[in-house]
Amino acid sequence: MNFQRIAAVAVSFACSASLASESIQPPWGKEENLGQKMVMESTAVCTDGKGHYVVVTPEEERGGDQLFYGDGKQFVQVPSMPWTSGTSFVDPRFFNKSANPNFRGQDWRVVSEVEFDRKEKKCTMRCGEKNIPLTVVETAQGADILRKASYAPNPQEFAPYALLRDTKGNYYFVDKGIKTPEQKNYRVFIGPRGGLKAQKMTNVIADSEGEIFSTKKGDLRLVLDKAKSSVWIENKKKSLELRQVPVEENLPLIYNDLGVYEGIRLGTPCDDQ
Repeated sequence: MNFQRIAAVAVSFACSASLASESIQPPWGKEENLGQKMVMESTAVCTDGKGHYVVVTPEEERGGDQLFYGDGKQFVQVPSMPWTSGTSFVDPRFFNKSANPNFRGQDWRVVSEVEFDRKEKKCTMRCGEKNIPLTVVETAQGADILRKASYAPNPQEFAPYALLRDTKGNYYFVDKGIKTPEQKNYRVFIGPRGGLKAQKMTNVIADSEGEIFSTKKGDLRLVLDKAKSSVWIENKKKSLELRQVPVEENLPLIYNDLGVYEGIRLGTPCDDQ
């Protein structure tokens, strides 16, 4: 496992308990020019009829679409995936076992999507293997919702970085800040499946040999050399060898079973499914 990077897939789905406080301008801006007005005219609002809305709007740079998700009063931006039309998104809480496990480096089993047919004005959503019918909101009503709503960046703040396990079944999990100001912000969680607890961080050391995450309880040493074992050192005396567990292959475990991200919202259309 390469501990010097956050897996590209992980950037799309880390966690945060609340929506980001800052606001962003939607692609149609304030409809002050022809281009913005055209974007608004091409934007659709879909709903599940339960107070949840998905916005599908043209994304000029990629020549595809971009998604926003929310309750009709506030929307958050859904991270776009490379090599897609923009309506697919990573959500490891939902698993599609029949999908390709490795296409261009992406595990598509943890990818969900919204499909919108502009010509037929039909909208559907898939979360893992679960299909959710959506209704396209009438154009004037949808535009009214969009104009009155506020918009925020995606709330995801941390991405899985490393996962290890000892012989007793305890997991040692590290995640890392996604956004530029927080990219050196690491967190360490330790415990049995479903009961990992956050450790108070005291220091982080990184060099050519690996990384040391120091906590109040002990040091978690991750080595880059796969021939060597990573270790947990408690009170500078007790040393425990750890088995590296691939992050990219265990995202459903991380998000659904470890307990670290229990109850979090990822800012995707599957948040309320």
